[in-house]
Amino acid sequence: MSVIPLNYVVRVLRYLRPHWRLAASAVVLTVLASLAALLTPWPLKIVVDNVLQQHPVSPGLKGLLGSTAGSRVGLLVFAVVASLFIALVMNGLHVLNNYVNTKIDQHITLDFRSQLFLHAQRLSLAFHDRRRSGLLIYMINNQGDAPSGLLMTIPMLGESALTLIGMFWISFRMDANLALVSLAVVPFLYYSVGYYATHIQDRLRYVRNLEAESLAVIHESLSMMRVVVAFGREEHEFRRFRDQTATAVGERVRVTVRQTVFTLAVNMITAIGSALVLGLGAYHVLQNRLTVGDMLVVIAYIAAVYKPLETISYTIGSLQDRFISLRSTFHLLDRESDIKDSPHARAMRHAHGNVAFENVAFSYSGRSDTLKDITFEAEPGQAIGIVGPTGAGKSTLVSLLPRFYDPNAGRILLDGTDTHEFTLQSLRQQISIVLQEPLLFSGSIAENIRYGRLDATMGEIMEAARAANAHDFIMRLPKKYETQLGERGAAISGGERQRISVARAFLKDAPILILDEPTSSVDSKTEAVILDALDRLMVGRTTFMIAHRLSTLHHADLILVLNGGRLVEQGTQEDLLRREGLYRQLYNAQIGALRKPQAKTPPAPVLV
Repeated sequence: MSVIPLNYVVRVLRYLRPHWRLAASAVVLTVLASLAALLTPWPLKIVVDNVLQQHPVSPGLKGLLGSTAGSRVGLLVFAVVASLFIALVMNGLHVLNNYVNTKIDQHITLDFRSQLFLHAQRLSLAFHDRRRSGLLIYMINNQGDAPSGLLMTIPMLGESALTLIGMFWISFRMDANLALVSLAVVPFLYYSVGYYATHIQDRLRYVRNLEAESLAVIHESLSMMRVVVAFGREEHEFRRFRDQTATAVGERVRVTVRQTVFTLAVNMITAIGSALVLGLGAYHVLQNRLTVGDMLVVIAYIAAVYKPLETISYTIGSLQDRFISLRSTFHLLDRESDIKDSPHARAMRHAHGNVAFENVAFSYSGRSDTLKDITFEAEPGQAIGIVGPTGAGKSTLVSLLPRFYDPNAGRILLDGTDTHEFTLQSLRQQISIVLQEPLLFSGSIAENIRYGRLDATMGEIMEAARAANAHDFIMRLPKKYETQLGERGAAISGGERQRISVARAFLKDAPILILDEPTSSVDSKTEAVILDALDRLMVGRTTFMIAHRLSTLHHADLILVLNGGRLVEQGTQEDLLRREGLYRQLYNAQIGALRKPQAKTPPAPVLV
């Protein structure tokens, strides 16, 4: 039977190293608590044998008490005081042990959750595209305490084992037959634990997955709240959550019933053992092989022996839940990112901005030929427009430059060097991105702009806001730069959120700029304000601009036309308009749509 995977224990022990002083204190306190537990039954023996039945006092006790040993009242007082003192010591040790173990537990949980969070952020976007965020949140929050939970059982198991050994040895010295009879239950406990551990793991894993799915439903619904409200689907989402959670609750109840049956089996096995010990002990008293006090001490010890056995059985049973969590979390930690630094990667200090794609191809998982044989070059400071129908691969193309994804073939050069030769952090420091959807955090405006450069002063933040045409509207807000934006920046308009995103890019001051349709979702007046800010932002930077409105590309030095993942045309706007290609078709379609007269509204019928 292998109910405790040793590889998990060894791996978890590494998290104990930074807290070894606390761990050593826990070991000392555990040993002292075990020794104190050995003293618990002896005051009762003194009361029964020496006070009530007036048996002679042992030499050791007589030496300790002196003349008081001959007085029954003195012995009774001593027994009562000793009992209280032992209780005080044990409870004091329990408080200290609980304090130390709580510190260890919380610090290890913090360390492990932090490692999970950091590792999840470092995994590639391709991984996150395939995994629901709610499942990762569940793993980090609900399963992040698995290592500390496993480690916290070690002192419990250690104390139980020490107590078991000490009490069994004393019981054996007092009555070997009783001590040996008490061990008759051990094989049954061993079998029960093995059977439980073997048959419960799959059920626990299934229940954990269901509970994680319930949290994923909550996260998805809340993150899509605007869509839920817009379509009036609150009741639908409630039913979806209710049905999913009800399934999880039902399975959790079934697992709990199995755990309760296991507890019942352990209790009945130890109860049978206690009954055998009680019967044999009473028989030995009748034969004058034991005093009543001795029998009470032995029975107390045997009961105390069974308590550690029960604790060990329960703990090993409950550990299966921890192992399920550890298996999931270690699986996440062991997963290597698809995008990582090469062994000889070096840091890039400051790029000049020359970018070249050489025969680049890329495919998403389950979708082939997203990009095929893409080749072009952008000189430092040039503005590169990227156009094409929906699904042509425009956003994917610019996502390859900061290595959100890696190409399946070909290579991307930055200043003549393959981007794989640079560390990811230094490469991404060279690139600012303004997305179609302005993504903001729930903090203040200043904090969101400062995200572009964390050490920026307030003066630099305000200067970036002025450059982004954001300063004036910010100053009109009641709390100005300290205005809290709420979830995804809901406290301000879409155009204002986009200007804060542009200010963030200004503050980062990277030599390469990616603009992924930053004005596609704003009105014409707001678009003009944002484009004015973007014109300033693009000065001196190599810029890649995915454009929905082709009229915004009049100043582009080079336009790339994508269709079906292929680069079908490239050139200046004038060159492309002279050709009878895809760009000319897209341009004519947009111009025609703008010039198309609006249909006149027919006159209302006259009611007679």
